[in-house]
Amino acid sequence: MLKPMKRNHAVICLLLIMAITISAAGCNQQSPVSADKFEIATEEISWAIEDTTVYATITRPDVEGVYPAVILVAGSGPTDRNWNSPLLPGTNGSGRLLAEALAREGFVTLRYDKRFTGPHAEENIPLLIGRISLKSHVDEIAGGVETLLNRPNVDPERIFTLANSEGTIHAMNYQLEREPGLAGLVLAAPPGRSLAELMRSQLAAQVENIPEGDEIMAGYDRMMEDFLAGKTVVPDPDLPDGVNNLVISLQQPANLPFTREIQDVDPVQLLERIAVPVLIVIGQKDIQVDWQVDGELLEAAANASPEVTFIYPEDADHVLKYEPKSRAELSAADALNYNASGRMLDPALLRAILDWLNEAGR
Repeated sequence: MLKPMKRNHAVICLLLIMAITISAAGCNQQSPVSADKFEIATEEISWAIEDTTVYATITRPDVEGVYPAVILVAGSGPTDRNWNSPLLPGTNGSGRLLAEALAREGFVTLRYDKRFTGPHAEENIPLLIGRISLKSHVDEIAGGVETLLNRPNVDPERIFTLANSEGTIHAMNYQLEREPGLAGLVLAAPPGRSLAELMRSQLAAQVENIPEGDEIMAGYDRMMEDFLAGKTVVPDPDLPDGVNNLVISLQQPANLPFTREIQDVDPVQLLERIAVPVLIVIGQKDIQVDWQVDGELLEAAANASPEVTFIYPEDADHVLKYEPKSRAELSAADALNYNASGRMLDPALLRAILDWLNEAGR
């Protein structure tokens, strides 16, 4: 039996926050990259999925015309349409910044709240108990694509997605499972490993330099083994609260079956089957997805395909913001600054995305 550990020995801050809904109870900074080609306008819209409602924002050029379109897909957990989260301070989310930057460059953008996120989560969550799944995430993207197809100012042959982190899995699943397909995918900070591997590697990196690190990892492995086997997991008094809270939250009814389904999804196998142009962007300052480890796995999956382009911006973080710190200075605590006021999108990353979209959308 392990002896109890002092909680201040390890402040566990899991960076890849899963779909923790019930338990997880800014600044409009513009990038200097934008040429401000268009004034922009916004519209609040919604659509139904069975007895639930998806709420979204259209941001578009405020000039009549027919434009290519981009649907933005947020990352993991209770991240809303603007890529803000109640688990992180600040409201300067990258989703809104991206939508506005793209609209100024001549794209119609759609960003949506996952149904268990945002200001309408309370009305949707009771209707989603036991129904959040890989399929339910794809259903949300499908509704967004259909919405864009029904707009006269959108070119139906030039609809793209720009997805972040866990959202890249849902974007690839949509492309492989639904019609109509997208013209291309921008996958920002996609994992090259399964979510189970990535979560474990993130935790291991945080505890490797504390005395109880090995015991923490052994306890975490036992809990995750039980969870994946469908057993009821109970808190381990020998583990830090952060570890217990993470694993226990995965088995909450509001998060199932999704949190079991996604653990073993292999992004490499998904990418191998994508037959449209893909841009993969992983910042070298990303502390959640490793641009070398995950990038190498994804590059191997692409098999030197001319349809897949890789870029690794030197100063971009996980949410595509400019990060001035050196890589050696960064730690898990820096995730708390993702949406801090005044932070801006990484100019090199934004320019690369815009250039790729303009080329792919010709």
